[in-house]
Amino acid sequence: MQQRIVNCPQCGRKVIWEVTNRFRPFCSERCKTADLSQWAQESYRIPEPMIDQEEENN
Repeated sequence: MQQRIVNCPQCGRKVIWEVTNRFRPFCSERCKTADLSQWAQESYRIPEPMIDQEEENN
């Protein structure tokens, strides 16, 4: 079976996606912690859907 290789979302390093990788999809604890820190500081945002002004008034 072919190994699945993904890029670390934080630094871009190639990572083998497997059960033994405790930090997947990240390459290390450092990248995992850095990503969590960005969420905690609200650097990442999930966009809200656009609402039409007419729909909002009804």
